[in-house]
Amino acid sequence: MPTARPRPRPTKEELLAAADKTVPDVIAPDLRVLFCGINPGLYTAAVGHHFARPGNRFWPTLHAGGFTDRVLSPFEERELLTLGYGITNVVDRATASADELSPEELAAGGLKLAAKVRQYRPRFLAVLGIGAYRSAFGRPRAATGPQAEAIGATRIWVLPNPSGLNASYQPQRLAEMFRALRDAVASAPP
Repeated sequence: MPTARPRPRPTKEELLAAADKTVPDVIAPDLRVLFCGINPGLYTAAVGHHFARPGNRFWPTLHAGGFTDRVLSPFEERELLTLGYGITNVVDRATASADELSPEELAAGGLKLAAKVRQYRPRFLAVLGIGAYRSAFGRPRAATGPQAEAIGATRIWVLPNPSGLNASYQPQRLAEMFRALRDAVASAPP
């Protein structure tokens, strides 16, 4: 399948106007994995597709981790549904930085996310960002990887935020961590 053509970058005015906008979930019942970002950035909200900012490593890492057979474009995000994957966020509203979210907003987002997970029943919830997971679910000592807690039958897995701003994790290490989740998904009972 051909790769989607790149679209023009949003203007400064479009980026500023994207504050507090939302991006629709890519979601369906009974997914293998529901990937969960912290919240949309302004670039993502301006173009209306998840992890769209140039430099975000989600799409290359998803491929390197074995979830897709090629690097998808953010504009092809709906193709994830055919593979059994989806995307949502802890907090729906777009901000220039996740630092703009209050602890209360993250905790409220965690409650909303848990309700969404109970409704859609993915096998795994992969939260992309340890700090967001800790705040949203009240788990201050949580580490990356599989969590002891679950939401119903949905297992929770925490991965690093794939933002290009997260220099703590280089691409190879991100791919290894995503692949560990991919292996767990492949070996989990349906």
